[in-house]
Order: sequence, then structure tokens, then C-alpha cells
Amino acid sequence: MLVSGVGPGLGRSLAVRSALAGADVVLAARTESTLRAVADEVEKLGRRALAVPADITDVASSAALADRALDAYGHVDVLLSSAFVHPPQEELLDADLDAMPRWYDVNVLAGVRLVQRLAPALIASRGAVVMVNSMVIRNRLPRFGAYRMTKASLLAAARSLSVELGPKGVRVNSIAPGYIWADRVQAYFRRIAESRGVSARQVYEEAVAAVDLRRLPEPDEIADAAVFLASDMASAITGQCLDVNCGETHH
Repeated sequence: MLVSGVGPGLGRSLAVRSALAGADVVLAARTESTLRAVADEVEKLGRRALAVPADITDVASSAALADRALDAYGHVDVLLSSAFVHPPQEELLDADLDAMPRWYDVNVLAGVRLVQRLAPALIASRGAVVMVNSMVIRNRLPRFGAYRMTKASLLAAARSLSVELGPKGVRVNSIAPGYIWADRVQAYFRRIAESRGVSARQVYEEAVAAVDLRRLPEPDEIADAAVFLASDMASAITGQCLDVNCGETHH
């Protein structure tokens, strides 16, 4: 299994939960220290881990990542693609359109490029691809226009890849989390609380007031959904996008 976009939150959970499900893991991200820490966790679970510092927006780096994975393990059964960048939260009318190609490169093209490179291996193993999308494709929150555009494109890419790879035995799905209760969101809520002069708990309670389960999902819960879609338990599921948000949106 190859996991791209390994960071301290969801990316780490994708790798660790995959290892717990029995996978050997190739870890890819730009920060080597993070990769090594997650690789150590995977190895402590008794699975093999290969940490590959890579910039998947770079064609040569992406190709080298795929080649190293195949050289190390001889096959790649699953790609979990989670690398992303969040454009500034601003009205689309005010967005810097000159910056859009960079955002698209990370959020859309990098993942598709990896699928292209790994397609022969995925076809040989009748494997699976899971792309991490976002609840932003469902909701109508303002100031997410640029991000929504890139994630809508990623959804279209995943659906198209399912159409193309499905006849060859490869399943392609997406997951769409919203807020994930981890460091980044916790810090964001603290900033909101400080600016309003209220407690972070109050901000949290307000955020989950309209969520069915009255809470936000944690990284492992998001990762488990991705691992499910990558597994044989989802052998008849392809071309789908599974919302994982404790009921914040229904689809």
C-alpha cells in the first residue's frame, strides 16, 4: 500500500490503520522526519514500512516514488492519496487566479499522476485507489470557493478513473471528511475562541450543534473508512464518494 501526503494527522492515521489491517506501507511526503516517525509506528506493529521523501507535484519525484515502491515490494495493491493544500479562505471573487494552477497541481493532478504511474501495478494486482476529498463539495460555506473548485475536480477525476480502470479490475473511490478533530482544527477553534473571548469548548459545541452525532470525527475514524474502501470488504464498490463527517451532511 502506498500512502501519499503523510502528515501528523490523517496521513499518519491512514498509514497506521492500514498497517493494523495487515498492510505493508510505502509512506510519501516532503518532510522526512514525519515520515520516519510514522514508519517507526508501522514497524512496531509488525509491518514493513518504506519512507520516501517526495514532492508528488514534481514529475520526476512522483515517478521515483512509484518506482521505489515497486522495487521494494514488487507490487502495489492500494494507493491512498491524501496530499492537499488549502487555498486562502476568501471569496472566489477575490481569489488569486494566478495561484490556481499550483493548488490544482497538489489537490488534483498529483494524485492522478500517481495513478497513471501505478496503473500497471494496480491492474496486475486488481487493486484499489482511495482519494481523500472534502465535505466542501457538499456544503455551501462561503469563502471556500477555490478549495471547492479543486476538490470538485478531484471528485470528477476519481469518477473518471473508476470508469477507465474498473473494466481492468481496479476500484477507485473517494472519502469526504469535514472537520477532523486533530491538531489543525483544534488550533483553528482556539484562534476563533480567542478572537471572540469565549472558550474553545463553546466554539466546538457550536460547530457540532447541527451534526447528527454532536461531535467531530477523529483521524482514525476517517482512515478506517478509507481502509474499508481499499479492502476486499468493499469489493463491489467503485466510483463512489463516502462522506465521513458524523452526519454533518447527508448524501
